Amino acid sequence: MQNGSLRAYSLQDKDLSADTLKEYWSFSVHDNDYGQIRGICSSYDDRFLITCGGDGNIFTFNILSPEDVQKELKAKIPSPRSGLEKEKAAEDIEDPNAYNIEEVKQKKEYDRKMKEAEEKKQKKREKLISLRHEFLLLLQKNQKLPKHMQLHREQFEMDRKIFEELDRQTAQRIQLVQNELAWEHEKHSIGLQKLRNQFRDSLEFDTVVVHAIQSNHQISTYRLLVMSHKYYQGKERPSWKRTVLKQAWKQPGKKQISIESRRKTISEGEEEIVKITEVQKPTTRYIESRREKVRRTVEKSDKVKAKITKRKAEWEELYKSKPSDAYENPKDVEEIKAAQENIGCYKLKSAPNYRVPEQELMDIEKKVTQLTSLEVLIHKRKVNMNNEIMSLRDLKVSVIEEIKCLVKELKCIQAALDLSERLPLPLIPQLHPDEVPEKKFEYDTDILLKFKEEQEAKPKPQGQLEGSPSSHSFRQGFLQAPSTKEADSMTQAAGTHQIKTASSVVTEQQRVSETEKAEPTEIELEILKREKIKNLYLQETLIKKINMLVINFDAELRLLRHKKLKLDVQMKNAELRYVTWYEELLILKNFEKHENLLRERITTLIGEQEAMQPKLKGCIAQMEDRKCEIIRLQECENALYANFQVSLGENNEFADFLTKVLTKKVKCMEKKEKEAGEEDENEENDGESSLGIDEENSVSEDEAFDASVCPENCNEALFQNTIHLRQKWLEIEEALAKEKKVAANLRKKYNALAKEAKELETSLDTADRELDTFQWEKQQRMNDLYVAVPLKLHQVEYLINGEMPNDFSQALVFTNQSLEYLQRRIVDLHKEKVMQREIYKAAQEQHKQLIQDKKEMEITIRQLEEKCDYLMMKKFGRLVDFEAVQSYSVNIRVEELEVQIMEKEYEHAQELKEWEKRISDLQQQLMKLTKENTSKLQQLNRFCFEKHQLETKLAALKNDMGIEFQHTRTTDIKEKARLESRLKRIAGDTALLRQEISLLNRKGGY
Repeated sequence: MQNGSLRAYSLQDKDLSADTLKEYWSFSVHDNDYGQIRGICSSYDDRFLITCGGDGNIFTFNILSPEDVQKELKAKIPSPRSGLEKEKAAEDIEDPNAYNIEEVKQKKEYDRKMKEAEEKKQKKREKLISLRHEFLLLLQKNQKLPKHMQLHREQFEMDRKIFEELDRQTAQRIQLVQNELAWEHEKHSIGLQKLRNQFRDSLEFDTVVVHAIQSNHQISTYRLLVMSHKYYQGKERPSWKRTVLKQAWKQPGKKQISIESRRKTISEGEEEIVKITEVQKPTTRYIESRREKVRRTVEKSDKVKAKITKRKAEWEELYKSKPSDAYENPKDVEEIKAAQENIGCYKLKSAPNYRVPEQELMDIEKKVTQLTSLEVLIHKRKVNMNNEIMSLRDLKVSVIEEIKCLVKELKCIQAALDLSERLPLPLIPQLHPDEVPEKKFEYDTDILLKFKEEQEAKPKPQGQLEGSPSSHSFRQGFLQAPSTKEADSMTQAAGTHQIKTASSVVTEQQRVSETEKAEPTEIELEILKREKIKNLYLQETLIKKINMLVINFDAELRLLRHKKLKLDVQMKNAELRYVTWYEELLILKNFEKHENLLRERITTLIGEQEAMQPKLKGCIAQMEDRKCEIIRLQECENALYANFQVSLGENNEFADFLTKVLTKKVKCMEKKEKEAGEEDENEENDGESSLGIDEENSVSEDEAFDASVCPENCNEALFQNTIHLRQKWLEIEEALAKEKKVAANLRKKYNALAKEAKELETSLDTADRELDTFQWEKQQRMNDLYVAVPLKLHQVEYLINGEMPNDFSQALVFTNQSLEYLQRRIVDLHKEKVMQREIYKAAQEQHKQLIQDKKEMEITIRQLEEKCDYLMMKKFGRLVDFEAVQSYSVNIRVEELEVQIMEKEYEHAQELKEWEKRISDLQQQLMKLTKENTSKLQQLNRFCFEKHQLETKLAALKNDMGIEFQHTRTTDIKEKARLESRLKRIAGDTALLRQEISLLNRKGGY
C-alpha cells in the first residue's frame, strides 16, 4: 500500500498458508509517490470496499458475491482462428521504458526529419570544407609570392560587416544561453549559500587533526560554533567615563564665561555702591572718625562674643560627645563584626545553622551572568588552543616545504656522488586529509568533470529503474574534491619520475665525459677529491637538518598535546560546573516567584514604615508645641494671680471677697477641663490651679454674695481691677482648656500611630524571618545537587576500619591549600588572643589612670573656682559675670543714629545755606519791586493830586457848565472809579509783598 496500489487475494476456506497467498490481483488506483493508502474498510454489508489515500482521493469498489463471480465466469470464449499454431508467438515487452505504438510512429517521423536535416548539414559542411580548402590554397600561394607582391590578410576579407555580424550573433547566443541559465545559476547559488549558512558559517573551527611525522601521536582541535552576539553586547556599549570626560571638557568654557559675567556684574555693583556712598558720605573728619571708632568697638565686641560663643559651642560639643554608660564604639563594633566574619573558619553550606550572607545571595540575573562568563571563558580557552594547533599545522606545512627544498638540494648533491656513497633519501612527510579538511570544499572544473564521470560510471540501482519517472527530477549530485593522498602521491610520483630522468641524464653525461677524459691529471684528481668530500659533508649535513626539523616538530606536537590534555581535563570540569550551575539556575527559576513576592512584601512594609516616621515626628512636634503652649498659659495664669496679690497689698480686709470674685467662675471651667482631660492624668495634674480652694465650699459661698456689686468701704478701682483680671483669667482658662483638649487628641493620635508602627515593625520582622527561612530552604535545595570533583586514591582519607566506605555522604572534599590555611590560622588566632589580652590589660590600666586624672582635674578646677570667687569678692565686692562684661559694647543702634543725626544736621546746614542764598536773591528782587512800587505810588500820588485839582476846577465850573458838558462829566466819573479800583489792587499787592518779606526774614522760614 505504500505505492498506492490495492492488492486482493483469493482465499479457499480461509487458508492463510504461503502457497495460497502467491496469487493475487493488484490495481494501482492512488498516486505512486504521494498516494499511500491511509485507510481501507468495507461497508456494513460487505458489498463495497472503500480506500482513502494520502493524495486526497477516495475510491469505492464493488465486491462481487460468489454467485456473481460464477455468472461472470460463464462468459463465452471464442474459438481460435485457423493457422494460429503455425504463427510465431509475439514476444512480451518486459522493458518498462519501451515505447508504445504511437510513440514508435512519432519517433520514426522524428528520425526521418532529423536524417533529412543531417543530410542538409552534411552537404553544407562539405561545401564549407571545399571553400576552406580553396582559401588555404590561396593563402599558400600568397605566401609563396615575394613580399612586395603579397596581399595583406585584411584584403582577403570580402566584407567587414560579415565578421561583425558573426561576432554580434555569437555574443547574442552567449547572452541568450546565460539568460536561459540565469535562473538555474541563481537557484543553485542560493542553495549552496543556504547549505553554507546552515553547516559552515555557524562553524568557527572545524576538527583539524595534526599528526606527528615519526610517531603515532596526534592532536586535534575543538569543533566550535560561533558565539552569539548577546554575549558581547556589554562590551560594545560606550564607556560612561568617556561621555563624562566629554562633558567635562565642554563645561569649563561655560563656567569661565559665567564667572567673567559674575565678576563684571559685581564690579559694576561695587562701582554703583561707591558712587552712592560718595554721594551720601559727609566730608567732615569728625563724622568719619566717629564712625571708625564705632566700627572698631563693634568689631572688638563681635570678636569677644564670637570667642565666647565658640568656647560655649566647644563645651557643648564636648558634652554632647560624651558617651553614655551603655555606649559602644562603632569602630570597635565594626572590627568585632569583621573579625567574626573573617575569623578564618569555613562554614559548611549543608550545616543547619548556615545562613547565606547578603552579598553572596544568588538570583537569576547573577546566575545567568555567571553562566555566560563561564561559557565565554570556555570558548576563549578553546579558541586559544585551536589557534596554537593551527599554528602548529602551519609549522608542519612550512617544515614540509623546507624538507622538499632540502631533498631537492640533496638530490642535486647526490647526483655528483657514486651510488655506493649515496645515503638513502629521507621520506618527505605528507599532509593527511584530516589535517586540511577545508580542501574538501574546494573544487574546480577538473574536479567537477571527474565527479560527473564517476557519477555516470556508477551502475544505477534496481530501485531507481523500477521507480516512477518523476523521481529522476529529484536526483542530486554532490561535489567532492579528490583526496590529498592521491594528489600528493601523484605529485610525488611525477617528481620522482623527473628526478630519475634527470639523474639518468646526469649519469649518461658523466659516462660520456669519462669516455672523453680517459686519463685525468693529478690536479684534476685532487679537485675531484675535494668536491667529493664537500658533497659528502653537505649530504650528511642536509640529512641531519631534515631529521632535526622532523624531531623538533614532533617535540612541539608532544608538548602541545600534553598541554591540551590538561586543558581537556579543565574543560571537562568546566562543563560539569556549567551543568551544575544550570541546574542551580533551574532551581532559582522555580523559587523566583515566591522570592519576589516576599521581597515585594518587605519593600512595601519598609515603605510604609518610612512613611510612618514623618507622621510620628510631626505628631511629637505638635505635642511639644501644645505642651509649651500649656506651660505658657499656666505661667500667664500664675503671673496674673501674682499681679492680683500685688494689687491687694498687705492686710487687706477685702482680700477674701476679692479672691472669691476672681475665682467665682473658674471652678466651672475646671469641671469642663476635668471632663475633657479624663484620659490624660499627667496633663490634668500639670494644669491644676495653684489656688487650692475647695470646690464645695466655693460653690456654697458663691450663693452668699453678689460679685457684681462693690461692698462698702472697698476701693472701687481695686474692685474694677479685680473684675478686669477675672475676665483675663477666664480667657486664659478657656484657652488652657482648648489646648488640653487638643493635646489629648494628639496623644490619642500618637498612640494609634505608635501602635500601627509597632505592628509594621512586627510584620517586617516576620517577613524577614520568612525570607531568611526561604533562603535557607533554597540553599538546601541547591546543596542537594551533585558536584563532580576529580580525586585520586591517595587523596581519599575518609576510611572506616582501614577501608573506603561505600557511602561518601558524610565525607568532605577540601583542598590542601585551605587545610594548610586553617592550620596556620589556628596559630594566628592563638597569637591574636594573647595580643588582645595584653591590649585589654593596657586599656584597663589606661582607664584607671584616666579616672585618677579626672579626680585630680576636678579638685584643681574646684580650687581655681574658689580662688576666682575670692578675688572677685575682694576686688568688686560681689560676684561678676566676666562673660557679660567682656561681651559688653556700645549701643550700636544709638551710635548709628547719632552718626545719622550728624549727617542730617550737616545736610540741613548745607540746605540752609542754599535757602539763605535764595532768600538774599529774593530780597534783591524785593528791593527792585519796592523801588518800582514806590515810583508807581509817587506817580499815583501825582495823579491823585492832579485829580483833586481837576475836581476843584470842575466844582468851580459846575454851575457854569451847559447841558453839552453833561455827558463829559459822566465819563470822568467812570474814569475815577476805574482809577480807584486800580489803586486798591496795587495796595493789596503791596501788602502781600510785605507779608512775604517778613516771613522770609524769619530764621528757618520757607
